[in-house]
Amino acid sequence: VQLQASGGGLVQTGDSLKLSCTASEGHISPYSMGWFRQTPGNERDIVAAISWGGGYTYYDESVKGRFTISRDNAKNTVHLQMRSLKPEDSAVYYCAAANYHDYAPRIFHGEYAHWGQGTLVTVSS
Repeated sequence: VQLQASGGGLVQTGDSLKLSCTASEGHISPYSMGWFRQTPGNERDIVAAISWGGGYTYYDESVKGRFTISRDNAKNTVHLQMRSLKPEDSAVYYCAAANYHDYAPRIFHGEYAHWGQGTLVTVSS
């Protein structure tokens, strides 16, 4: 599966932004999906993940209550709705697909086999 992330941009503190991840080739339905983010000099960290069936989600503590991950298998798309954005949310955001077909969202970088190209989110103070 080939993934395309979009929706990043420059926003102000407190604003909202919705990221989308679409499969340009293949389908997301067989995969657990996740969003990661990375800042210069740091590792790529999990932000949110959603299970294969969509029934279970995971959020990093830093975004819990502000971000929502969702998937629409019919549209071959995963979204990350981000609210109450903070400067520390600024990063390149990556969507990824993990080849697991169970109830558990996947939260480890090594579990993901397919990655999108990243979309930059900048939150100004």
